[in-house]
Amino acid sequence: RSCVPARSTDAGHGARRVIGHVTIVVDGVPHPVPGDITLAAALLNLGITAFRRDLTHNARGPVCGMGACFECRVTVDGVANVRACLAVVRDGMSVQSGT
Repeated sequence: RSCVPARSTDAGHGARRVIGHVTIVVDGVPHPVPGDITLAAALLNLGITAFRRDLTHNARGPVCGMGACFECRVTVDGVANVRACLAVVRDGMSVQSGT
């Protein structure tokens, strides 16, 4: 399965280092994910493509990847309608997909 790479920081002299992993809890299940990537990228890396359901119960997921379409909305730490493509993962983040 393909994986969206973790972001890296410049370690000087052209060297790059990958930022470590964090644990996010998705629908009650903890998952280690690369640190410093968007929540949408982390969920997709985990194989989760349905982030929410629309009014007719159809699965919805990221379309644009830049916050314009609002299709990637999830509940993060109790806050509803967070756009996963704009939120960077952090250790202990609790995510409810609504699916």
